[in-house]
This record gives sequence, structure tokens and C-alpha cells, in this order.
Amino acid sequence: MTTPEYQSEHEAVAAYALGVLDDAEATAFEAHLAGCDLCAAELDQLGGMEPLLATLKEFPGPADRPLRPAPPSMSERLIDEVAVLRAKRRRRTTYLVAAAAALIIGGPAIAVVATSDGGTTQAAPAETHPTSPAEDAFFNHMTQKVAATDATTGVSATVGTEKKGWGTHTVLQLKNVKGPLKCSLIAIGKDGEQETVTTWAVPKWGYGIENSPHKEAEYPLYVHGGTAMNRDQIDHFEVRTLDGKALVDVPA
Repeated sequence: MTTPEYQSEHEAVAAYALGVLDDAEATAFEAHLAGCDLCAAELDQLGGMEPLLATLKEFPGPADRPLRPAPPSMSERLIDEVAVLRAKRRRRTTYLVAAAAALIIGGPAIAVVATSDGGTTQAAPAETHPTSPAEDAFFNHMTQKVAATDATTGVSATVGTEKKGWGTHTVLQLKNVKGPLKCSLIAIGKDGEQETVTTWAVPKWGYGIENSPHKEAEYPLYVHGGTAMNRDQIDHFEVRTLDGKALVDVPA
């Protein structure tokens, strides 16, 4: 990774899921993710933990707390990583330790917030399906969206794009896809150049499946990444499996 705060690229999964990596760090991690099954699986496990991660982002641990070289559990690893982030991004408002601990072990999704005047307020319960950073960007920051459905595979995709100084920030919404699969979003330039925007894994129950018996499968997948191409240089996007099977093409 480009930051010295992580001892290896494998330790940046939680920070990436939080969306707190800068553009260069996120791009470097996504390049690593494309060839790392371990990180891809862990990122998929964190897909429903955004409220927990958001809470941990403000976790009131010691500012100078060092990272463990080999954390024995995911919860301890998340706390360690967030302690480093907190050292860089301190906030005036913090969550009580008891509330954070309850979230870590899967307790009631209620957060008690300590206010600057010493009082406390009780936050609303977490939603059944929390909003991920990618989903938030898709609905609130993408200035252009184009959708398409493949007549053969039945897979539906909407690609949202946002102009950046470094290229194009991209969020994919994917529906009606079943796994297990490993997939990628490819940006195809008008000159034929191809760039991998992001990669992900699809569990066997899939994403965006109507009337699925698996509750999480009813929700679309939202995944984001970036390409160095400017938006006007992109001809279309392709969603394909890592072994080359085309799932759906989306015009730019």
C-alpha cells in the first residue's frame, strides 16, 4: 500500500470498506484485491457491517495505540486499524465504549452518543439493510447513470460516474446475478483501451434476486472503483467474470 500505517496490504480491508482511504490508497488496494481471494472474501463478509465500521471509526481508543503484528480476531483487528485512523482524524463527538463493544459482538443495534456537554443521546436503531459507502456515493454523488440488462444472462447493471481530477469515480449497481462468481467491471475506452475498475465476489445466493429465500440476496450489489480515463474517453463498461464470461455491457 502507499501508506506506512498498514504492515501489509491485507490489513487495509476495513479501511477500504469504511471508504477512508485516499484515492491513491484505494486504487492500490483495489489492484491488490484483484488477485487476493483472502481479501475479497473478507471484504464480502464486511458487506453488512457498515454501521459497525462507522461506529468503530470514532472508537475512543488511545491515540497512540500501536497495531498488533498479528491480530487474533477480526474485532480486535478492526479496533486496531481504527485506532490508527482516529489518530489522524480525531472527532469532538465520540461513542461510548460500551455501545461500541455491544456492536462488535452483535448486540442490539443501538448507539449511545456522548455529546460535548457531557450528556448522552440514544441514536436510532440501525436499519435492517445499512447503506454502504458505495451505495451512498451511487445515490448522492454520481452525476451520470446509465443502465442496461443482458437479454441472455438476465443480469442488470447501472453504472454511475463522477468526474475526478485523477479520472472517473465509478459505482456499479448489480442485480439478478447468482454465484459463486468472481467478477470485474472493465472500462472500455473509445480507442479500445481497457482498464479494470474494480473486482468482487458473488456468493452463491447472489445479489438483487427478487423473492429470494435468502434475505440479503434481495438487495443489489453496490461496489465502487475508479479508472484513469476521463468520462468522455470511455465508450462503455463491461461486467464479466474473471474467467472471461460476459454478464452485461453498459454504455458510458
